[in-house]
Amino acid sequence: MAGGFMGPKGGGGGGGGVGYPGKLTRSVLISCVLGAMGGLIFGYDIGISGGVTSMPTFLEKFFPSVYRKEESDKSTNQYCKFDSQILTLFTSSLYLAALASSLVASYATRRFGRRISMLVGGLVFMVGAILNASAVNIFMLIFGRILLGFGVGFSAQSVPIYVSEMAPYKHRGALNNVFQLSITIGILIANIVNYFTAKIEGGWGWRVSLGGAAVPAIFISIVAWILPNTPNSMIEKGELQQARDMLRRIRGVSDGEIEAEYNDLLAASEASKQVQHPWKNLRLREYRPQLVMSVLIPALQQLTGINVVMFYAPVLFQSLGFGNNASLFSAVITGLINVVATFVAVFGTDKWGRRKLFIEGGIQMFIFQVAVAVLIALKFGTSGKVTELPEWYSILVVMCICIYVSAFAWSWGPLGWLVPSEIFPLEIRSAAQSITVSVNMFFTFGVAEVFLTMLCGLKYGLFIFFSAFVAIMTVFIYFFLPETKGIPIEEMRVVWKRHWYWNRFIPDQDHQVNGNFV
Repeated sequence: MAGGFMGPKGGGGGGGGVGYPGKLTRSVLISCVLGAMGGLIFGYDIGISGGVTSMPTFLEKFFPSVYRKEESDKSTNQYCKFDSQILTLFTSSLYLAALASSLVASYATRRFGRRISMLVGGLVFMVGAILNASAVNIFMLIFGRILLGFGVGFSAQSVPIYVSEMAPYKHRGALNNVFQLSITIGILIANIVNYFTAKIEGGWGWRVSLGGAAVPAIFISIVAWILPNTPNSMIEKGELQQARDMLRRIRGVSDGEIEAEYNDLLAASEASKQVQHPWKNLRLREYRPQLVMSVLIPALQQLTGINVVMFYAPVLFQSLGFGNNASLFSAVITGLINVVATFVAVFGTDKWGRRKLFIEGGIQMFIFQVAVAVLIALKFGTSGKVTELPEWYSILVVMCICIYVSAFAWSWGPLGWLVPSEIFPLEIRSAAQSITVSVNMFFTFGVAEVFLTMLCGLKYGLFIFFSAFVAIMTVFIYFFLPETKGIPIEEMRVVWKRHWYWNRFIPDQDHQVNGNFV
């Protein structure tokens, strides 16, 4: 059985479980990588929003009060330069829509399969992108963002589950982290697009930026159409022989060698069918560990302040005294660092484990968020006014932000999606993943909605505010998250049973896995 977790150090879990035979076949590699590319639409939107909202022609057309404020008073408090509730509503409305759609996506994912949810997400996102690109008033703009949010909600709900179910357990971490990698690639592409569209004469470059979201949406829709369903999803729909054939194909072994895993999937499916109300069952005591993690991990992920940096990066850099083009270029740099650092998680999660990356990343983020706060305080103080920002000082601020971003990119970024998607038993998996997505989007919405106001009020203290949460969540991971590396997804409950705290919630005799009670 899986190795135990007997105390705060959280050892165990890695490699001690009942192993299923299987290879990293070309079929499963292609399916998981293409499926994980569903993160492109989420990443592109995060990256495109901040850049567009720093373009003068976009502000003049849709947010004239912000534009006039910026143009008429160059000496205004830099902290409060972009404080506008309508502007933040444009950015944050997507995440509120994603929250609502993820609840609907739970039913669709369970009833029709993971790839159908991915397909719906791509198509709806494409419609939203077209509306945004052709917007002539604020209503069209925000309605388009709401459709984008629905697309993100469906994709974020289904993609991590799809990859976790398709991947061999020994490679689940690396393959699932491709989802976060695709988010970072989407952010980088958006930053590059913004940098060049801002230079388009005539002031219509923002339409290209917003309309560009249709490209990843079309790609994801095509991918979802051609991808195979997971064996788990096929079994849920009663396609038993197809599920067995698919399992044999993606594992690359003989029919006899998949027997143990196939039987466990059947047993999990039967248990799932007994659950008529998965949302109600989530409240049962035996699912308490998973429920806590499905709420706290995505909440704390957003309270790192990362999306403040990523989708407000151009606005943030502009507020720190960078010019418009310089701020967009600095956002490209942070986006590139984000992509490169995510490869550390892709290749290291299954080698070093989830806990080590969570904890190291948390410590690094804390140090450099505090450093950013100190640098901003020294130059801007509480007045927010600065006559000149030396080039070396600007570079130092960008470097600290990049080191902070890199820490997130190999820890809380990918693991915030990976860990919740791999810890749920089949009978509550879709419902629990919806909670993860909903909480993530709720806190993303909340942070986006209040960030500019908090920057105006807290000033450099905003970064201290987020660093405090980074400290709290690092301690939380140290004591309460067991290591899940190397554990087959249908055996994950044994990890909680052997944890020093969570074992009190798990029944002594549970369900069978490979003929053993766990």
